[in-house]
Amino acid sequence: MNLNLAEEGKEYIIKKIETDDEELNSFLFSLGCYSGEPITVISHLKGGCVVSIKDGRYNIDNELAKAIIVV
Repeated sequence: MNLNLAEEGKEYIIKKIETDDEELNSFLFSLGCYSGEPITVISHLKGGCVVSIKDGRYNIDNELAKAIIVV
């Protein structure tokens, strides 16, 4: 399941990032968003969602949220 389908307030584990963009992968890694890391969707917005990764909160758009696969 991707982050767009994730339930608000529930913690998930990132299974994989489905993107071929190496720059995007590096950016997500710098945020702490990589396979095996816990992630929580704080809220869903019209253009994306707010997520909590480690001690930070980030607003990500729908396209990026589709690329983050969680279990």
